[in-house]
Amino acid sequence: MHDSLTMQMVGEFLGTIILILLGDGVCAGVNLKKSKASGADWVVIALGWGFAVTFGVYCVSWLSPGHFNPAVTLGMAIAGKLPWSSVLPYFASQIAGAFVGGILVWLTYYPHWQETTDSDTILSVFATEPAIRNYFWNFFTELMGTFVLVYGLLAFTKGDFTAGLNPLIAGLLITAIGLSLGGPTGYAINPARDFGPRLAHQLLPIANKGGSDWAYSWVPILGPLAGGSLAALLFNVLI
Repeated sequence: MHDSLTMQMVGEFLGTIILILLGDGVCAGVNLKKSKASGADWVVIALGWGFAVTFGVYCVSWLSPGHFNPAVTLGMAIAGKLPWSSVLPYFASQIAGAFVGGILVWLTYYPHWQETTDSDTILSVFATEPAIRNYFWNFFTELMGTFVLVYGLLAFTKGDFTAGLNPLIAGLLITAIGLSLGGPTGYAINPARDFGPRLAHQLLPIANKGGSDWAYSWVPILGPLAGGSLAALLFNVLI
């Protein structure tokens, strides 16, 4: 018999794999050469990530709360909705799932890396890069996007949504953030979503890849953690 935390970790691991497979998958479909989705626009990417969250949560809702995101996990702990003892195990499961998800995207689109010669395009499938590199404002953008995400998720716990609709509403929130706030940085709003696939990009023998841009990698880690924490603190003040 597995203990409850173990099953929650399994759920976070599997759900994050689904999140990255579908989320980075839409980035691959839109950006890689000779993909049938090549050239589709930002709206497609935003919708793809929203659907990735929704169906990831539905697939594992019987195992875990479906955070898939250390910033969400930290925010939920600060708000008293998750035991602090679960935080680091959730983090580890989410990062591991994101890494595996990155590998699966590479395998799914395997012939297309050879056809895509721009290394920045290849990296953008796995990890976020800013449209204009300014670390302060990039950090602020990630903080703001994640603040909206975590505050929204916490606010939903006070609403009258039917429980079965929560994953759909969360997916719509992700889509809204992508459409409205995603332009400056590509809206990681999730340390695991960026770090796990970026590490996969670093380690995998991907054709035509360049560097993994570790100089930027702290922004989509610390920005979301700060934004999620601030959202939870505000929530605690208001309730």
